[in-house]
Amino acid sequence: MDIVVNSPNVKYTENYIEANYDYLHTRAEKNGNKIEVTPVTEHLVIRTQKKVPRVGVMLVGWGGNNGSTFTAAVIANKLGLSWQTRRGVQKANWYGSVTQASTVRLGGDVHVQLGKLLPTLDPDDLEIDGWDISSVNLADAMERAQVLEPGLVQQLKGKMAAMKPRPSIYDQDFIAANQASRADNVIKGTKLEQIHQICRDIENFKKKSNVDKIIVLWTANTERFSDVLEGVNDTHANLKLAIASNHPEISPSTLFAYAAISMDCTYINGSPQNTFLPAILEMAEKANVFVAGDDFKSGQTKIKSVLVDFLVSAGIKPTSIVSYNHLGNNDGKNLSAPKQFRSKEISKSNVVDDMVNSNDILYKPGEKPDHVVVIKYVPYVGDSKRALDEYTSEIMMGGVNTIVVHNTCEDSLLATPIILDLIILAELCSRIQIKQKGQGDREFTGFHSVLSLLSYLCKAPLVPPGTPVVNAHFRQRACIENVMKACLGLPPDSNMLLECKVPFLMADEANNEPHKKKIKIANGRH
Repeated sequence: MDIVVNSPNVKYTENYIEANYDYLHTRAEKNGNKIEVTPVTEHLVIRTQKKVPRVGVMLVGWGGNNGSTFTAAVIANKLGLSWQTRRGVQKANWYGSVTQASTVRLGGDVHVQLGKLLPTLDPDDLEIDGWDISSVNLADAMERAQVLEPGLVQQLKGKMAAMKPRPSIYDQDFIAANQASRADNVIKGTKLEQIHQICRDIENFKKKSNVDKIIVLWTANTERFSDVLEGVNDTHANLKLAIASNHPEISPSTLFAYAAISMDCTYINGSPQNTFLPAILEMAEKANVFVAGDDFKSGQTKIKSVLVDFLVSAGIKPTSIVSYNHLGNNDGKNLSAPKQFRSKEISKSNVVDDMVNSNDILYKPGEKPDHVVVIKYVPYVGDSKRALDEYTSEIMMGGVNTIVVHNTCEDSLLATPIILDLIILAELCSRIQIKQKGQGDREFTGFHSVLSLLSYLCKAPLVPPGTPVVNAHFRQRACIENVMKACLGLPPDSNMLLECKVPFLMADEANNEPHKKKIKIANGRH
């Protein structure tokens, strides 16, 4: 689709889309019984590089359910595969991906795929590699996962059998003991030697695949939380010394993050552990390298971020949220250990905090709903996770409203498109730069190293220090859409639709016939 924004505020050059953009936001401050509100306008220039580089992703836990399913999905979509199922013929698609399968309203009834708003990575062009503590090749890993239909598996086996994970870091103190039987493909040596090997792997993959940039993404087992220790992992300098001394409290995920940042690779954490210790965040900011996480927001928690947002904004007070689920994949097996479950419990439990804190009519300071999370390992159900949620709320005059949701979610088929979106949006953010208008030769700057734009895709969003955490689903989705629109000089969709409500605006709209105008967005693929 050939789409151009017709505006004097948008300039297309050979290399960039450059937009003059007025960013309107509001500052509010409480002073006793008085609230002072100040509208603020920032005059910005937003520049987006049009050329999409060749991108490689290296998955930590490549041979797991998510890693093998993601690889299979990329190949199946690239080849346009189809296969027979009990319900008929199924064709490869990216349903569940916000960049590939959701749309954005441009005006009137004109919608466009979100991933086509700006030049973004084509999934077909993605190169994949990675590490795993299991030596099983990707074809066998795909069969072991039991996620995909046999008809598709048979078509992919020949293409995936040659893909074998690189040895990974195995530390039995950080993952469940029940994973030991899989650990036949591990990097030996001290923690410093392990980091050096990871760096060599990244360098080797970049040279072999001829990619311009690499994104490292953790989709391996959930680790226990690391203790934040003064003099060990509290500063970058201390972490460097702790690694050199082989300190036992430095986790494998922290070592991968350290190696990725040192190699100028964006690092994304798809599990709930606290990989991003103060030392790692300091290191990323100094190196100006993106980090993002934590924990894929795929099924049960995504519904929670929608439903609690709806209830609180409707003036209904959730007082009890009980979430139970059981699953039988290797993730569930690992989470059956108490320390690993605790990491997951924390990431699932904090998802309602910002919505609760936004309404001091319903909640007193410090008040929260009772929130319980239970996970059980049931091998028989495999990757088909069963989730049951009970939301009990207080309504008018002391009444009680209870909503019960049962959700059967094929875990890896929900997580895989999220992995793709994280890669695509993280790469896009590396090509967006901003400066204040009228600053002359002042240099453009990119986003903060903690890439909070990706919060929509994470259960426990990582944000820059001192900034608010947003978990509410609709605010997170609007953030991605509106940042992309800003890059084109387009206003956010306010949903006011005054052109459909005010008579003289309705007449102007009818005369302009906007639905017949040509709308163009340069997609960088001319």
